[in-house]
Amino acid sequence: MAGRTKQLFDCVSNPESLKEGSAVDAFMKPERVIVGATDPKVQEIMRHLYAPFMRRANRMIFMDPASDELAKYAANCMLATRISFMNELSALCEKVGADIELVRAGIGSDARIGNAFLFAGVGFGGSCFPKDVRALIHTGDSHGCPMEIVKAAKQANQRQQERFARRVIDYYQPRSGQTTLAVWGPAFKARTDDIRESPAVFCVERFIEAGIAVKAHDPGATHTAKAHFGDRIAFCNDYYDTLSGADGLVVLTDWQQFRNPDFERIACSLNRPVLFDGRNLYEPSYVKDRGLEYHCLGRPY
Repeated sequence: MAGRTKQLFDCVSNPESLKEGSAVDAFMKPERVIVGATDPKVQEIMRHLYAPFMRRANRMIFMDPASDELAKYAANCMLATRISFMNELSALCEKVGADIELVRAGIGSDARIGNAFLFAGVGFGGSCFPKDVRALIHTGDSHGCPMEIVKAAKQANQRQQERFARRVIDYYQPRSGQTTLAVWGPAFKARTDDIRESPAVFCVERFIEAGIAVKAHDPGATHTAKAHFGDRIAFCNDYYDTLSGADGLVVLTDWQQFRNPDFERIACSLNRPVLFDGRNLYEPSYVKDRGLEYHCLGRPY
């Protein structure tokens, strides 16, 4: 049974705005701190708690708890929507012969839009975006106010993962049962060991279902990926070690180590010099000039 107290207390909503891979920096130098508290005395306590982090500028915003919690969900859903929009545009670019990187540069230069979260890729994942997208959809449905745009972003994200995985699988059919792929990066993004709802994990699962053998490496998420996959895939200590005996390379996470690899070494190490880039990390003409068949998203190749 819950206890009772005669002490006065208040409830404060103070959602975190940390980023996986840079959480310490985000905590020490927050872009903003949103606090859901309407009592001036409580607001003053929160100001005192955050004072060491506000010396250069006051970045605290106070509002009612309901608005505070909704602002947290809305921020992540807005970013997820931007990602899904760019991913849908990448599919259209492939149909009409446009280049998603040039489209990104064009719209990102508009001050009303900005250039953050406009990179096309295999999709978003992790512990925040998918959860908050589902939460906002559920809240809207529960109150008879469907969040149709957020629902569409969620569906677009799923389609993008399916589309990329299917592109790889279709390339190797009907010999998928005799195919081995090198995979760089089960983590959902760089600088984290988090594989929760990772698009990379989704794609690898599809490869396995298609009978494709996988050799994987991740600079930070090998232990969590091993716990998930067990012995269904092979893990290598170095990302170049995945190439030996593989019929192609699939890059699924944007680790810094993967952004400027030795393409000549990749081409020579693979049984078949094919590279599928799920993060659009490389310049198509540069990669092809170094002997690799290159497949990416929304770019002529």
